[in-house]
Amino acid sequence: MDVEIISIERIRPCYPTPNHLKSYKLCILDQLIPAANAPIVIFYPNHDAATHFEVLERVNVLKKSLSETLSKFFPLAGTIKDDLSIDCDDQGACFTTTKVKNNLSEFLESPDLKLIANFLPFNGSCVTNIQASVFECGGMAIGLCISHRILDGTALSTFLKSWAGVASSSDEKLIYPDFVASSLFPAKDLWLKDASMVMWGSLFKNGNFVTKRFVFYGSAIASLRAMCMSNSTHVGIVSAFIWKYAMATSEQRFGSKKPSLVSHIVNLRRRATPNFSEKSLGNLIWMATAKCDEENLEFPRLVDIIMKSISKIDGEYVKKLQGDEGSSLMKRHFKEIEEFGSKNVDYFGFTSWCKLGFYDVDFGWGKPIWVSSIDSSGTYFMNLIILMETRCGNGIEAWVTLDEQEMAILESDQEFRTFAAFNPSPLRL
Repeated sequence: MDVEIISIERIRPCYPTPNHLKSYKLCILDQLIPAANAPIVIFYPNHDAATHFEVLERVNVLKKSLSETLSKFFPLAGTIKDDLSIDCDDQGACFTTTKVKNNLSEFLESPDLKLIANFLPFNGSCVTNIQASVFECGGMAIGLCISHRILDGTALSTFLKSWAGVASSSDEKLIYPDFVASSLFPAKDLWLKDASMVMWGSLFKNGNFVTKRFVFYGSAIASLRAMCMSNSTHVGIVSAFIWKYAMATSEQRFGSKKPSLVSHIVNLRRRATPNFSEKSLGNLIWMATAKCDEENLEFPRLVDIIMKSISKIDGEYVKKLQGDEGSSLMKRHFKEIEEFGSKNVDYFGFTSWCKLGFYDVDFGWGKPIWVSSIDSSGTYFMNLIILMETRCGNGIEAWVTLDEQEMAILESDQEFRTFAAFNPSPLRL
């Protein structure tokens, strides 16, 4: 993959941020996730056979509309002062334009996950870093690395939809964000960051971790649903299925079954009573956890365990998180995970970006053909599963990161592969 940097620019808000909005307070839940940013790449084919100059004009539209959008999402153009606030000083976003000396269809025919990093602006030093990569065919990849201190998946989707609405001159798609997170979950100090780092430290492991992409088609999920005879969500069914076989790979590798812990990131906006605004910036999320320390639990039982753990985070639970007992509830939750994770156990962390509308992000030249996560391979990581919906909406992509020995076992498991297709072309999803 030959990618050439054409330009690196700073895109500032088209209007200065008013003085009374210069300091943006982060909420306490912004301290939960240790990841520096929330990377995503969105691939657009050249639907209308636009010429080279028309494609370059689209890049200019992206820059101009980004400037307008940052005036509404002004914290994304600021500078992180500390872990409690952002200086909304209009420093702007880092925007990189690159030229890819390949056709988009060539890459999508058999996507190499390790090459996706070429479409991301990992060297950006701003809160918001964006890269537009133009393929020889006129297709485009838009990669974003925005600080996880400000955005979770829902907030990222809100930003992208608003930006696309400005770019396409669609008044119907214009979105104005809400900045209520710090009033819902105020942050006075960094105790949650310190506690969560200890917790995450108990779950990260040394090893040779690799990332593989599996796709569960709608028909496979329907078959799994019939097997467990449940009205559970697609995400719950696929999560339980992966958990079952991930535990089995660990048992085969080590010769005995370990107790297992699974977590799922839950969007509190939809759990609160009344609901928090879907347009809220910030990390309005929490972790649902479930344990399995019994032998040979069947798939339907694992589905039930996961769904019950998620259902516990309801309106009443959210109120407790916000109330006087919120800090003690959070600390107790972290301590339980830390104590369990520090033993000889398996941990599998799930996060779902399904139903967040990434495939509806249209800048004026059509909807995406593929929305991708990234390769998380490395020597110090944790078992992580990122779930993303397929373009048609009824399937799920699972980006699974495991130790390479366990991944090799999982890949060769014929029962698993009956339902999970290995890295199929996004062109045919």
